[in-house]
Amino acid sequence: MTLQLLDISVRDRQAHPRLAGRMTGHVLAILSETLGSTEQKHELAIPVWADVAADASDADIDMAMMLKAADIIARLKASLEKPRAD
Repeated sequence: MTLQLLDISVRDRQAHPRLAGRMTGHVLAILSETLGSTEQKHELAIPVWADVAADASDADIDMAMMLKAADIIARLKASLEKPRAD
């Protein structure tokens, strides 16, 4: 099985209601899973948060959120690739 990240983008974001400097939102990730000769595409909305500086640009905030989501996807992929002990 292979899992590949095809596209990633910020779906929505907003300031955290109580924590200053924290943004929350969802990142849309499009993954391709290949199992044998079958390919399946998955669209995942990943909830993320990022602590950002008060003067951070929109692009910086989006990048921080996408990096959080990419880290989550990398951990998922690593977990799926581990051999199972039965």
